[in-house]
Amino acid sequence: LFVRKSGNDLLVLLLYVDDIILIGNNSVLIQQTIIALSREFDMKDLGQLTYFLGLQVQYTSMGIHVNQSKYATDLLLKACMTQCKPCSTPCLPTAKLLKFDGTPLSDPTLYRSLVGGLQYLTFSRPDIAFAVNTLCQFMHTPTDTHFAAVKRVLRYLAGTLTHGIHFTSSDVHLQAYSDADWAGDVNDRRSTTGYVVFLGNNPISWCAKKQSTVSRSSTEAEYRALAITAAELSWLRQILRDLHIVLDRPPVL
Repeated sequence: LFVRKSGNDLLVLLLYVDDIILIGNNSVLIQQTIIALSREFDMKDLGQLTYFLGLQVQYTSMGIHVNQSKYATDLLLKACMTQCKPCSTPCLPTAKLLKFDGTPLSDPTLYRSLVGGLQYLTFSRPDIAFAVNTLCQFMHTPTDTHFAAVKRVLRYLAGTLTHGIHFTSSDVHLQAYSDADWAGDVNDRRSTTGYVVFLGNNPISWCAKKQSTVSRSSTEAEYRALAITAAELSWLRQILRDLHIVLDRPPVL
């Protein structure tokens, strides 16, 4: 990430290996930067951002819609589930996956590959974050029961391929929501933290993650979730400061 500010002009360059996003509020400065980079590197200007590392960007009159429909379709193709029957939820709300439930897979390669792909898909699909986090906990010795849970997530994706996040113009204000269950994991009785952070009306960060230690009360589990969310808010506030974005009031948790 490279940020340049001169007076009222702001330029932000995001680089991942050989893929670049260049944004700013001065089109002349952006073009000058592209020309300067082209002198040093063999590069091509693809114009307005529409695709970046699997993220598809669509522009509407109301804002920007980001999804990963092509990436999700590729996952379904890898699992040979392009013709599967969709389901309405990524997991059963009352079902608990046990560590040794079912028969161990003779070759867990596909399981690990699909779950790794689902992790990347959570960049635009917070609705599958909890289910994917649960599946990640069985990477070492997955069973056929765990693989059936992966297939359910994929069936859910088959019916919601175009789902994503819609970003609209709103005020610059950070607010976060956190929650936790208590001893929800039946394998080790650890709790799970969940949070989502909004910048104005737009979600910009979210997480579903098992806590590192066992909480001895529901209050302790909730405070751990609050602490994790507060740390995320602090980090995001610093990122916004680096981007020269000033918050008009303190974040709300």
